[in-house]
Amino acid sequence: MLEPTLIAELALLGLCTGFLAGLLGIGGGMLMGPFLTLILSHRGVSADLAVKMAIATSMATIVFTSLSSVRAHHQRGSVRWDIVKRLAPGILIGGALASVGMFSILKGTWLAVFFGLFVSVSATQMLRNKTPLASREMPGPAGQVAAGGLIGFLSGLVGAGGAFVSVPFMVSRNVPIRNAVGTSAALGFPIALANTLGYIISGSALTELPDGALGYVWLPALGVIGACSVLTAPWGASVAHRVPVAQLKRIFAVLLYGLAGYMLYKGLNG
Repeated sequence: MLEPTLIAELALLGLCTGFLAGLLGIGGGMLMGPFLTLILSHRGVSADLAVKMAIATSMATIVFTSLSSVRAHHQRGSVRWDIVKRLAPGILIGGALASVGMFSILKGTWLAVFFGLFVSVSATQMLRNKTPLASREMPGPAGQVAAGGLIGFLSGLVGAGGAFVSVPFMVSRNVPIRNAVGTSAALGFPIALANTLGYIISGSALTELPDGALGYVWLPALGVIGACSVLTAPWGASVAHRVPVAQLKRIFAVLLYGLAGYMLYKGLNG
């Protein structure tokens, strides 16, 4: 049974990440990963396993937050379903390759360093706010399937909903930021589903897992965070349509920098 203090911590984390999922289309995984790593480490889980379980559990919660968030964005007409349909097949393939293959091979500390470095690059691209060439558009069907594969693969390695790649990618192709955020929220579901199944399969043979673990997924945290996050995701989506675009980009970038710094610290000192 979870301690009341731990339940409160997970509930607060779920409420915050749900709001951010709606606001930024990030699925909440980028915020949950560092905090769940800290919580699991304090419960005696080794640093290597804590990072992997945090990544996997963060991804699993996106199954819930993405559904709540995308509903709110869809009601405001901000989801580009044509883009979702073309990116989704590649996302499923890339996610499966990452979660079943590379995730089980790489050490958790290496994954933490990769998380920090890659997210820092994404934050820099967003903060630069560079206006793309007017002629740049989304690639054709084959190009979008390939882009989806990369998004799914990278998301599987860091346990995020893919917005750290998909939002900058779509913005660079002249998709408006609000449409990019809404579309990224919709992409979170196939990303989360493919990778979560992979994490369960790849971690099923481990013997040192803590109580309540299903593969690399920590079910107690998944239940509490998932239940709370769906409450605040629609609120975040509503705020996203009232915040100026430039400010939305800055919020996204600053948040990513902070999380990248923590995971770099965890990886280099793990």
